[in-house]
Amino acid sequence: MSINAEEISTLIKKQIESYDSDIEVSDVGTVITVGDGIARAHGLDNAMAGELLEFSNGVMGLAQNLEENNVGIVILGPYTEIREGDEVRRTGRIMQVPVGEELLGRVVNPLGQPIDGRGPIETTKSRPIEAQAPGVMDRKSVDEPLQTGIKAIDALVPIGRGQRELIIGDRQTGKTTVAVDTIINQKDQDMICIYVAIGQKESTVRGTVETLRRYGALDYTIVVTAGASDPAPLLYLAPYAGVAMGEEFMYNGKHVLVVYDDLSKQATAYRELSLLLRRPPGREAFPGDVFYLHSRLLERAAKLSDALGGGSLTALPFVETQAGDIAAYIPTNVISITDGQIFLQSDLFFSGVRPAINAGLSVSRVGGSAQIKAMKKVAGTLRLDLASYRELESFSQFGSDLDKATQAKLNRGERTVEVLKQGLHKPLVVEKQVMIIYALTKGFLDDIAVEDILRFESEMNTWLDSNRPELLASIRDTGKLPEDSDMKDAIESFKHTFLPTSN
Repeated sequence: MSINAEEISTLIKKQIESYDSDIEVSDVGTVITVGDGIARAHGLDNAMAGELLEFSNGVMGLAQNLEENNVGIVILGPYTEIREGDEVRRTGRIMQVPVGEELLGRVVNPLGQPIDGRGPIETTKSRPIEAQAPGVMDRKSVDEPLQTGIKAIDALVPIGRGQRELIIGDRQTGKTTVAVDTIINQKDQDMICIYVAIGQKESTVRGTVETLRRYGALDYTIVVTAGASDPAPLLYLAPYAGVAMGEEFMYNGKHVLVVYDDLSKQATAYRELSLLLRRPPGREAFPGDVFYLHSRLLERAAKLSDALGGGSLTALPFVETQAGDIAAYIPTNVISITDGQIFLQSDLFFSGVRPAINAGLSVSRVGGSAQIKAMKKVAGTLRLDLASYRELESFSQFGSDLDKATQAKLNRGERTVEVLKQGLHKPLVVEKQVMIIYALTKGFLDDIAVEDILRFESEMNTWLDSNRPELLASIRDTGKLPEDSDMKDAIESFKHTFLPTSN
């Protein structure tokens, strides 16, 4: 068999022509220690803070500590398969989550992966979880109300679009209920909601998702959950993932409500992470940057200027207190960052006042700017009336004879407390809130028995829908209070038809 030199040279030339020199350069390090969800790797000299790293078994990690000889990596997933000596490589990407309308109605983990069993999420967009908050000139003042549908909030501590309002209280005082009712009330309000559950039981999150589905609120809601059994890094990342998803809508001119339930558990997870990374502990063993942990998250809530589309992101962070101590470390930190707080008191909750909002300790630093004119007018003195009633109530317990003016104040206070009570998952539209508070402040309820107040309100709302819909429409459309004569005539006309409970 003869070898043809020409054929060989032709083949060699073809090989040279089609030769494609793809040189792949990748930074690869070696795991030197692993345990408790933290790995340390040697050789990743160019790694960036917050960069995603990939272990040889496909599990991702987050570069947190950049030290002289090694990198401290937070493992985002199961770490039992990672061994000392395994490879870990840089991805060149900062931690990102998928964003967009495709996530609406879905339950995802803090990495944006679906966990509701409804298949993959087809989205092409993503955003980094850490982003710069809008600057001073990119914002405008909060002037548009966010109606929660809860009388005690909309009348006493109003929330505006773009505000950060802390909800604080002991466990089991109805904090999550306030958030769920607020989300339910956003139906047809052109609002996208994101509920971030941090460190909660899986069964509790499932119950919340089912409630939202039952009231048709899941269609405009994204649920981000990091369960109690998930590793600490996921609990730490969950709020940032939620706000990144919200920012996508805000920068497109839409209105977003993000609920963080709750930030105490995020702070605890961050403390665990920091201690495992050998960072120096400070007060209550929290790391020195625990304030920055929450401020860089909550500062991303804003009402954007018209030049940027006028979108808004409203934050409702939750903080759980121990035995009502709002002067503890994390509560005082978050109070100082937010624009007010709603304090839920266990004593009120257990005595049947629900929602258990303490009007004295609750405040909205945006105030009347976040109320429609009609509500501002009727609820102006409500907070003072309630505060003076609480004071008088403690004195009246001594049983001394009371003069008529004091007795009248006590009677009005009892009815105020009763009017502000509200059933579970029964948010009320703002025009009906205005009507009942007007009836209360103008004395129409003074001769109604306290136990009949809620029935009076319910029947009056039904009567107004049938007989005076134009009055409700006027408040809803203009935001202003109709003429006094029209309001009084409507309430008096209904009152004639109302039958008190016979003794």
